[in-house]
Amino acid sequence: MPMIGYLSYTSAEYEAAALLPAFRQGLREIGYVEEQNVTIEYRWAEFQYERLAPMAADLVRHSVTVIAALGGTPPALVAKATTSTIPIVFQVGINPVESGLVTSLNRPGGNMTGIAALQGELVAKRVELLHEMVPQASVVALLVNQNNRYTETETRVLQDGARSLGLVLHVVGASTAGEIDRAFGTLADMRPGALLVSADLFLLSQYKQIVALAALHALPAMCPWRDFAAAGSLMSYGPSLSDAYRRQAIYVGRILQGAKPADLPVEQSTTFELIINLKTAKTLGLALPITLLGRADEVIE
Repeated sequence: MPMIGYLSYTSAEYEAAALLPAFRQGLREIGYVEEQNVTIEYRWAEFQYERLAPMAADLVRHSVTVIAALGGTPPALVAKATTSTIPIVFQVGINPVESGLVTSLNRPGGNMTGIAALQGELVAKRVELLHEMVPQASVVALLVNQNNRYTETETRVLQDGARSLGLVLHVVGASTAGEIDRAFGTLADMRPGALLVSADLFLLSQYKQIVALAALHALPAMCPWRDFAAAGSLMSYGPSLSDAYRRQAIYVGRILQGAKPADLPVEQSTTFELIINLKTAKTLGLALPITLLGRADEVIE
């Protein structure tokens, strides 16, 4: 049977509820069922970047038929550096052309293709939605991972978006759990009226801590992924990760059927989710705009 190398930056626990089932669903849609006509070698990095390279090398040693690089940009970059012959299907939040993963979106070339969410185009929308939800907040804080190479670009876009809305944006950085605690201590002195959380995978791995601290400081928080809103942040807006995992698996299946990555156009995410936590809004004493509630894909009560 063909073998899929499953290289994920996240963890089995994180993906178990929705993401891994979505990947398997995508395989079923194109005719593949695990242990019936395809096998999967799973490797989870547990949000630890340094584990990706040896895991990718191990998948190559196992002679997998195709590598599915899941959970963001890091596994895609590592997989590209590990093999130029085994087909790779990625799922990223950056421009795959600018990052050097492919030569063009329509004709990727090489051994890579996949799904791109282009997070840079979503960040301005997040500050607009947060302003609509909390119009009285004139000062907004942005929590970033200063070690992320794309933080500078995201911050610049958000600064421009905040300025156009007449908002003051303060940026605080954190790349460890301890630094997150200290960042919220700094925010207490800045007294922002709301919080934006960067679309960063380390911050995603710490979403429970961030949500708890936002609640402690009574900060309405706009976050990039549903996990935050489900855990108690005010809202989230971003691409549906479940949909991305499903579509990525369909591309993996097409390659198993003989398609070449170089000929499969990079697909852009088309399913985006606005999630609002109504319970958190009530706790914060916010009156939610009816128009915004009407646009929400999910309201958590």
